[in-house]
Amino acid sequence: MEGTSFERLGASEPASPVVLSVPHAGREYPPALFAALRAPAAALSALEDRYVDAVARMARRARTALVATRARAWIDLNRGEDERDPRVDEGALGLPVRSAKVRGGLGLVPRRAASASDLWRGRFAADEIARRIAADHRPYHRAIADALASARTRFGVAVLLDLHSMPPLGAGRPRVVVGDRFGRAAAPRFVARVEQAAAGHSVARNTPYAGGHILDRHGAPMRGVHAIQVELDRRLYLDERLDRPGAGLVLTAALVERMLEALEEEAIGAPGLAWAAE
Repeated sequence: MEGTSFERLGASEPASPVVLSVPHAGREYPPALFAALRAPAAALSALEDRYVDAVARMARRARTALVATRARAWIDLNRGEDERDPRVDEGALGLPVRSAKVRGGLGLVPRRAASASDLWRGRFAADEIARRIAADHRPYHRAIADALASARTRFGVAVLLDLHSMPPLGAGRPRVVVGDRFGRAAAPRFVARVEQAAAGHSVARNTPYAGGHILDRHGAPMRGVHAIQVELDRRLYLDERLDRPGAGLVLTAALVERMLEALEEEAIGAPGLAWAAE
């Protein structure tokens, strides 16, 4: 099923207690975005979790997945509606800057990318950002909430795996980072199972990525809804230029599938449940 800026994959009745979210891999750029651009168009791709959606599509089997198709440069689905940057958004003028991400230029509408310090010619009108929130941001989060609620109703527990990718951190640094908002978004037993599934790779927890708005908004362990972010080193699945899917794509999808299976087993003791209906 297609949303305005994302796809919902999987049957209406959840096949698994585990739901996948892929908020930063969209490659659809509306013409209005290019019209407002100051930096070279190629700079926008630095904001993408480049082709991590291909990993998710291979790994999910019959599980429910919400996959963004519209680019993060248009609106960042992993930021709160109040994380608006007055330097690029007229609707934020006079409002307090609410997060370090906004101050760093990575708010609801990003101001910068790795290769460009100023992306836009000027500020976007307040009503334009309001339309993006209404048409793109809110429907994505409603879809996540509905999927998790359906999974919890069927299985008694629900787990969100929020999948991202990261630029290489350097020699000796982790290649997989698992985030749980420092214990607030998921029970430790689920986080431990994800880390165990990544055995063979160097893994870190919450450093340098602990998760963002998606985990804050949807993780509610006391209500049986757990949310975990996973960041994958792009060298694991992209080519040498870190531009297109490479030889490691299949192995990386298998890694994520092991994580999903481990979460299912921890949730309800039934590994392999998700593809029984295929």
